[in-house]
Amino acid sequence: MRYATLALAGLTLGQILLPQAVFSKTPELSQAAGTYNITGTSQIRFWVDQVGGGSINGRFTKFSGRFRIDGRSIGASSISFTLYPQSVATAEGRMEDFLRSSAVFHADAYPTVTFRSTAVRQTGDDTAVVDGMLTARGITHREQFSVRLQGLKGNAIAFNVTGNVYRSRYRMDVGTPIYLNVVKFDMDIRGVRQ
Repeated sequence: MRYATLALAGLTLGQILLPQAVFSKTPELSQAAGTYNITGTSQIRFWVDQVGGGSINGRFTKFSGRFRIDGRSIGASSISFTLYPQSVATAEGRMEDFLRSSAVFHADAYPTVTFRSTAVRQTGDDTAVVDGMLTARGITHREQFSVRLQGLKGNAIAFNVTGNVYRSRYRMDVGTPIYLNVVKFDMDIRGVRQ
């Protein structure tokens, strides 16, 4: 949850990472401008490394969100995102129950984790950094995510978003130091323009 950057950014002059045959040229910012709903085909993956090797790997299967790309200024773009800890999925049911429990997400008392952007900064032709406020377990901290544009076709857009979030900031640091304090996120975000 550290680099929660749905990087609404980098839509000018970028390299498109989807098949080049689909995209004859780099999209102009004005082509990408608009408000997009995040679709269920997005993938929200995370992992926590373990001392000595191995990790806890998981994903969230229920989430929602919306982002707006400003056609004149990336810095005026915004994103809001909600994920539902009850939907956490791993390869093991016992681990899922543990992650939903009061030791980690406390999903019964805090059914959502939210992110609201406060700033978007373009860092390259197809990249950006998104700063914002992340709230989990009723605790809010500023976090940052890196975003890379993967493609734009018609009303559909795709980004890869990465970031690190420190578990201890949200009172989820059970198991440290055996399990590291950092949760790493790798998210493929798909949006459809309204």
